[in-house]
Amino acid sequence: MRILTINAGSSSLKAARYDMTGGERRTYALEAERIGQSGGRLRVTRAAGETLLDRRQALPDHAAALRAFVAWTEREGVPPPDAIGHRIVHGGRRHRDPEALTEEVMADLDALAPFDPDHLPQSLAVVRAAGEIHPGIPAFACFDTAFHQTMPAVAESYPLPSKFAGDADIIRYGFHGLSCEYIVGALASIDPAAASGRVVIAHLGNGASLTAVRDGLSLDTTMGFTPTGGLVMGTRSGDLDPGVLLYLMRAKGLSADDVSRLVNHDAGLAGVSGLSGDMRDLLDRESADPRAARAIALFCYAARKFLGSLVAVLGGLDTLVFTGGIGEHAAPIRARIASGFDFLGLDLDPARNDRHEPVISRDGSHVIVRVMPTNEDVVIARHVRRLLAAS
Repeated sequence: MRILTINAGSSSLKAARYDMTGGERRTYALEAERIGQSGGRLRVTRAAGETLLDRRQALPDHAAALRAFVAWTEREGVPPPDAIGHRIVHGGRRHRDPEALTEEVMADLDALAPFDPDHLPQSLAVVRAAGEIHPGIPAFACFDTAFHQTMPAVAESYPLPSKFAGDADIIRYGFHGLSCEYIVGALASIDPAAASGRVVIAHLGNGASLTAVRDGLSLDTTMGFTPTGGLVMGTRSGDLDPGVLLYLMRAKGLSADDVSRLVNHDAGLAGVSGLSGDMRDLLDRESADPRAARAIALFCYAARKFLGSLVAVLGGLDTLVFTGGIGEHAAPIRARIASGFDFLGLDLDPARNDRHEPVISRDGSHVIVRVMPTNEDVVIARHVRRLLAAS
């Protein structure tokens, strides 16, 4: 069973080929960057990490990136997939469970594009491009909001009149669900008792969120109606006083599109520092540039504040998991976020943290702190395999 997984970002595309016959073996992976911008890059690797292709080329849109990957696989004699699984960021209230991408589902998702104009239109364009490249091959959607549908109604709700809130599907959906699903499953295989306890998953990358999990179920998360809310991120603002946006529109003359670009592409670490949205760049310059130091401090402060609020939701904390690019690789950031929680019995081991060990808390710490790689692609492949078997 050969499955192609596709994960479309606002200016990036990740794809992977899986052989799911008797196991879960990733055979090839694609990363396309700077789509629609100058300096596009296409990289293909084998499962073991061997680079098979790494070149700069113009990638005018996501479809072009996908076609370039498929053309490479065809030249290499790689057979076409048996099915395709797409990560779809937003499915609204009607579409949360993984499902086949029928014409009816596609029409519903087209209508949802205003919910997340920075991700959903690109994802749907890739779905259609994949259908043209591989006609007749079944395609399935895996929604990033699915994991959070267990949040209680009070955690989903916004304090708005019903005609603008629940009745209009303006609720807190939460995102990074595929990553959370993987982490919960991986944690259950390592420590079943921990997986059924009180867990906070800190998915920290260019997009960042924290999620409170108990008994393997999402109780609350920092992202809300869109992936823009919550933590400070690489280029996204995270939570803002709504009055700030009204002021920018009324007093500064910004249009809705201007505000969207500001909070999604020009804010966050990049906006605060004026240097970069990449945490690696900021850590390299922190000691010499106060702008980098300010951005890092704001990121860590926001993460600590949200962590404390989710501990309150859970009624305590048993396990803290760091994942994502920053969570897995930035030891100084992990240390700063975890600091100040001694009253919970969280005792970080600096040496283990610096070595990026799987467990970075001290022996005897009441709160176990873990560093775990995530894998959204394999979760998609698993869902596709299950749906194919069911059909």
